[in-house]
Amino acid sequence: MQHGQQRRAGMLILCVSIGMWAKRRRGLSVRIRLAVVLVFGICVGLTWPEEQRGDPRQLPDILGVTHVDGKYHLTDKDFLNEGADQILALGSRVIKVWFHDPPKSYSFNSQWPPMTSMAETAKSQYFRELFDKPFTTYIMMCFSKGRGASYFRDGITREQERDEQRQFYELAKYLLTTYRQTGKTFVLQHWEGDWLIRGSYDGKVDPTPEAIKGMIGWLNARQAGVAQARQEVGAHGVRVYHAAEVNRVVLSMRHGKPNLVNKVLPHTELDLVSYSAWDATSEHARDPNVFREALDFIAANVPDSESFGDRNVYVGEFGMPENEFSAERIRGMIPDVVKTARDWGCPYIVYWQLYCNELKPRGQPTPVTSNDAVRGFWLIRPDGSKAWTWDYFHGLLNPNGARRQNIGVLKSLDTKARTD
Repeated sequence: MQHGQQRRAGMLILCVSIGMWAKRRRGLSVRIRLAVVLVFGICVGLTWPEEQRGDPRQLPDILGVTHVDGKYHLTDKDFLNEGADQILALGSRVIKVWFHDPPKSYSFNSQWPPMTSMAETAKSQYFRELFDKPFTTYIMMCFSKGRGASYFRDGITREQERDEQRQFYELAKYLLTTYRQTGKTFVLQHWEGDWLIRGSYDGKVDPTPEAIKGMIGWLNARQAGVAQARQEVGAHGVRVYHAAEVNRVVLSMRHGKPNLVNKVLPHTELDLVSYSAWDATSEHARDPNVFREALDFIAANVPDSESFGDRNVYVGEFGMPENEFSAERIRGMIPDVVKTARDWGCPYIVYWQLYCNELKPRGQPTPVTSNDAVRGFWLIRPDGSKAWTWDYFHGLLNPNGARRQNIGVLKSLDTKARTD
């Protein structure tokens, strides 16, 4: 990483030197000057990081950050929108939030009203303010109202499927109607499905056949609600998608273990799949090929999407706690994940997260003020200081200052060549 930055800095100095040399040589013909300008422009392009080149999509619309249940706050603003403003300041236009039970996830400086439906949650003051901000994509962790998150583990009835579809239809219809012509995208997903289907965090327990069948019906009902709203309302300058989230992929890929990826996804018709990619990134930080293979494995097990084709897998979570890993490990793994995901074609890459949500030890009163009170899943620490990951992402997301300066020099040379 450091070597690449030094190489780009050296290349930029060389480029500017060439440009200034051409500018001083008044005896050169216009054609020669223009040729020098062209070479200068190519050199400037080569000084930009690989993450900024070769993809027509803008990185701020791909690289996002999660904000949920942080154990500290830094302002007096309502907690949901405090975090949103921090992510915008970073330069990202993609935010992942917990839409389910927001009073639990965003309690600081907030007074949430009663909300009996997902559509009512979207209409609440804090979410309206969030949705009016200049984000292009909102990834929202959603569950229907009126029942437990993993009720389908005991099987799902036709009546429950219809109600699941209805609730997602109502939310999708509201978003498609209210935010038409805004250019915004909303992705509705659940959290880590391989824990959800088990009802615990015990990876040694295989999901039951009943839970597998129930989850297939549950996911297809959620997807049917979103599809129904799109068909009825249309997508007029706004998009709403539905996604499942997998989190235990490597064991299925290497040993055929039954998980969401190989037992549920093949029987669904989803817009997208989110990959909470801890098992292929932080657990295999020294070998980015594992992560790439996992993305391929997910894509091979889920039917292609009408909207995203065979690149319908995004990174829903990745990160590494600063208080538990060395700076060297973090500064190696995070860029590797971003580059691999971009090269593969992930439509979104979402970092976990803005403020750390895991206390160390558990049970402390919140908000905390000490950096040692949490594990270190952060861009901003409890004391308000910014982590290396903030600086890294900020550099990726805000190249325009340096680019604008380079392009300005390029244009001045071009203008000078044409007028001499």
